[in-house]
Amino acid sequence: MRNIKYTVYKEGEHYVSQCLNVDVASFGGTVDEAIRNLVEAVELYFEDDHSDDYIPIEQALIGECSVNG
Repeated sequence: MRNIKYTVYKEGEHYVSQCLNVDVASFGGTVDEAIRNLVEAVELYFEDDHSDDYIPIEQALIGECSVNG
């Protein structure tokens, strides 16, 4: 069993959930659905033996700032 960290954000009409430990994302019509779909996608990802891709993350922060460009 692995713990995952993820972010959820709204894009158009959908909520996008993105795992920070492995390169897997999903979406849903609600936040809860997006998270459930992400958990399923990550479990399927690990079924194909991608265990070396897992990056443990102890703490995650989210921030916002402006950049030139």
